[in-house]
Amino acid sequence: MNFELFIVKRIIRSRPGKKSGANTLVNVSVIAIALSMAVMILSIAILTGFKKEIKDKLTGFGSHIQISSLTANNSWEAGPIDVNQPFINQLKSDPDISGIYPFATKPGIVQSGKELQGIILKGVEPGYNWDFFSRNLSAGRVPDLNNTDSLEILVSKSLAQILRVKPGMKLNTYFIQDPPRMRPFKICGIYETGLEEYDKLFCYCNLSQIREINGWNAGEVSGFEIRLVNPSKMDYIASRIQETVDESSIQSGNILQIKTLQDLAPGFFDFLSLTDTNVWVILSLMVLIAGFNMISGLLIIILDRTKMIGTLKALGTNNQSMARIFLLQAGYIIGKGIIIGNTIGISLAILQDRFKLIPLDPQSYFVDSVPIHINLIHLLLLNTGTLALTLVMMLIPSTFLSRVSPGKTIEFD
Repeated sequence: MNFELFIVKRIIRSRPGKKSGANTLVNVSVIAIALSMAVMILSIAILTGFKKEIKDKLTGFGSHIQISSLTANNSWEAGPIDVNQPFINQLKSDPDISGIYPFATKPGIVQSGKELQGIILKGVEPGYNWDFFSRNLSAGRVPDLNNTDSLEILVSKSLAQILRVKPGMKLNTYFIQDPPRMRPFKICGIYETGLEEYDKLFCYCNLSQIREINGWNAGEVSGFEIRLVNPSKMDYIASRIQETVDESSIQSGNILQIKTLQDLAPGFFDFLSLTDTNVWVILSLMVLIAGFNMISGLLIIILDRTKMIGTLKALGTNNQSMARIFLLQAGYIIGKGIIIGNTIGISLAILQDRFKLIPLDPQSYFVDSVPIHINLIHLLLLNTGTLALTLVMMLIPSTFLSRVSPGKTIEFD
């Protein structure tokens, strides 16, 4: 058996002297590491959960990537493009793309009684992926798109409360153009995502209605929404799509633009980037707290074992071997704290994820409870990083071992 490991096992099994208080300090160090680890796990789980919730909601409203006319810029009143673009079949065969959905948008004003509210009416075709809105329905159903003459409309709960409407009621919608137009839509369903900025704005109907209002042909749309299999590859896939679209644009002369989710909602991503900074500060503080607790703990352990250190040195043990003994002991203490911290942190995260114990105000945080997302890769990196950094910090107290003199410590009590 390895000599250093044998000594460490004997130290772990034995109890330090009651008067030294080393055992208490070791327990304090374990608790500090455990609490720091639990806080770090919860911080990462909440941050990734928050990001995932916000991105999923933004994707539900606007997809991962959009293709539209270059003249559209940031206006909701986009010029039409042909739905039968030459690059569509090539994109549909791309394994990284899960769906391509034509759409059209039109600003309007809805009226119910004396209440008026500005909206963006978004038209989609049969085959549109309603999964996001189906999960967030609070009443009614999604529009039936198979009937091109259907005047069904899907509105948000916040808009329905402002206008005092419910499924089955008519919603007069006015469009400011020449000549002005009005459509008496019928509310088929009400959704609630918690993303108030978008909930109050977007209503959904059949794309044929927007074509009719704008006087477009049957094959004209505002653009295409593209949803991806793996959103983490969004920027890379967007650059590939840009190349494909540019080749087509050169041949047709119709210049199109590509926008990613981050381009469509820059304010939300700026907000999310600020949370990254906060989490890095928390992680740094927690690692420093755990490290300093371990430094003080190891120093006390070294002082408590001064007689043993002198005896081992007298028997021929060199400073490097002594350092390995105490680093192994520190590794045992850190590992114990990390295991306890993982148990506490993951348990609390699972409880919050399942039972929504801590609610939030959706108007301020865009979600109705603290979101949780546990990523195994993040957990692995967090555990290995914490273990490595705290062990590196243990090199500081281990240098004191070289100052211990065997002759002066044999009789140390």
